[in-house]
Amino acid sequence: MKPVVLFGLGKIAEVVHHFMSKESPREVVGWTCDAQFLDRDTFHGLPAVAFEEVTEKFPPEQFDMFVALGYQNLNSLRAERVHDAKQKGYSLPSFVHEKSGLPVDTDLGDNCFIMNSVCVHPRVRLGDDVFVWSGAMIGHHSTIADHCWITSTANICGVVEAGASCFFAANATVANNVRIGKECFLGSNTLVTKDLPDQSVVIAEASKPMRISSHQFMRMTAMK
Repeated sequence: MKPVVLFGLGKIAEVVHHFMSKESPREVVGWTCDAQFLDRDTFHGLPAVAFEEVTEKFPPEQFDMFVALGYQNLNSLRAERVHDAKQKGYSLPSFVHEKSGLPVDTDLGDNCFIMNSVCVHPRVRLGDDVFVWSGAMIGHHSTIADHCWITSTANICGVVEAGASCFFAANATVANNVRIGKECFLGSNTLVTKDLPDQSVVIAEASKPMRISSHQFMRMTAMK
């Protein structure tokens, strides 16, 4: 098991660093990002180098890489850097938390990030670069294509096909036997029961605040 370099210097990279360095046998040894965004020499006590020069400091024969970016532009930036890292010769191992709940025989691609306390049923397939956050559910015989992002408490029921580069927000729910096209955005608290074409956007209206203050509400409801 080779030491790993993390691509990214943002909040997602910090979350990945926490899990990889503290809750896995992986040794994180450094950071990298595009030269134009590199504004420091170290990050969390480890060297940070430009991606354009990363093979000099961390040759792929000796180090692996994990692309720890968010879902900017519907995951396209992360997808591009996954491709670029492979072109440089790096292996991109997936991280699966030991308390993830992921079945041991799950078909899992490269550069996936599976947090603790997810609910993934048997016979699920996850492509490359799929991020699944704590509390998310993926039902049996579902297929999640490359570069998807499944936020905490999102619910994908059984026999669902999700296309590449989709985003599932908190409490988004997809019913059984539904096909989601590629590059779709499902907002918080949405419910999808029918197939969606590529690049669909589904948004639920936000709850409107009441026209009384919280103190007035407490008095009216006799809540203590």
